[in-house]
Amino acid sequence: MNQDPLFYVVVVAVVIVLGILMLGIGSFGRGGEFNKRNANKIMRWRIGAQFVAVALIMLLVWVRGH
Repeated sequence: MNQDPLFYVVVVAVVIVLGILMLGIGSFGRGGEFNKRNANKIMRWRIGAQFVAVALIMLLVWVRGH
């Protein structure tokens, strides 16, 4: 599995989702003007990145199954 380049793309996508999630949690915890201005935008970024990550995971499972 580690030889498959798609595996590394999936790992990068998951790390990006984790980074966006940490950014959102951090800004929510701190509050303030940045959170008020960007909370919904950060959530939309996370949902989009999460969709891509899940689609890539499903593609990896499908490719490895055939």
